[in-house]
Amino acid sequence: MSLPTPSMPTAPPSADAGAPLNFVNVLHTMLGVSDKVSDLIFSPGRPPQIELLGKLQPVQVTGLDKLTPAHTAAIAKILLSNQQNAVESLSQHGSADVSFSVPGFSRFRVNIFMQRGTHAIVMRVIPSRPPQWSDFNLPEALQQIADLKTGLVLVTGPTGSGKSSTLAAIIDLINETKHYHIITIEDPIEFLHQHKNSTIHQRELHTDTPDFARALRAALRQAPKVILVGEMRDRETIEIALEAAETGHLVLSTLHTIDASKTVDRIIGVFPKNEEPAIRARLANVFRFIVSQRLLPRADGRGRVAAIEILKATSRTRQYVEQGESEGKS
Repeated sequence: MSLPTPSMPTAPPSADAGAPLNFVNVLHTMLGVSDKVSDLIFSPGRPPQIELLGKLQPVQVTGLDKLTPAHTAAIAKILLSNQQNAVESLSQHGSADVSFSVPGFSRFRVNIFMQRGTHAIVMRVIPSRPPQWSDFNLPEALQQIADLKTGLVLVTGPTGSGKSSTLAAIIDLINETKHYHIITIEDPIEFLHQHKNSTIHQRELHTDTPDFARALRAALRQAPKVILVGEMRDRETIEIALEAAETGHLVLSTLHTIDASKTVDRIIGVFPKNEEPAIRARLANVFRFIVSQRLLPRADGRGRVAAIEILKATSRTRQYVEQGESEGKS
């Protein structure tokens, strides 16, 4: 959601100050610490915190020496404003994902969750423009993804490993070099891509579509060349992604796995055991790249660098995927 004006969102009065706190001012203070802040964390009993180069550190905000449950509940209310699906998700399931923006300042991917009966909030900072290929020192082999016509490309890694940024850079490269129709399905939308040589349509869960599987099936009738699925979360989504890759589309997605072999195991594992041979054969036929990455601290302490493992489809790697552990080659 977008804030109508920076002055509207306010948290309740603090114990130290009689006036309500302006939430946008809080965001300005926290992001003002460094341009390398990746996350903002609001937790009862702690001051507002930022994650900077992989480490949490408190930020001094006037009137917020220590957050109370009332503070985090009020911040959650601001973030959830007019998003009924997210409100229901928080009530029924204990967590909700939303996007949040302050026009002219910054955008965030937000997760609000309940813990010990109180609200806690993590806000991932999204750069004002989508990552470009030139922004990262990515392996040259990954440039080949932009030239693929069909197949499945997976970017995997733990939370906060840069998967979304890598995929966004690949989408931007395709956008600049190809004249394609691209559809993204995200929860929520992170990077806002502009039309370049390609035309990009971005669909957000709960706003534009109820779930990944339904949006992905609909995409098959929308004539895209490239489909980005934010995450392959369940059997139905994986099934349709395989179908899309088999029917002439390039499908890009992510999984929370640590390496290529675990990625294959995760995909196979969502299907019944009796379907394993058929799914292995289908996956071996459609996968083009499995890119596993994580962020490691630089030796000089100046930020982090991506460590990347690439499994490219060759006759040998396809054989490994298809035969799996039966041949000791998972």
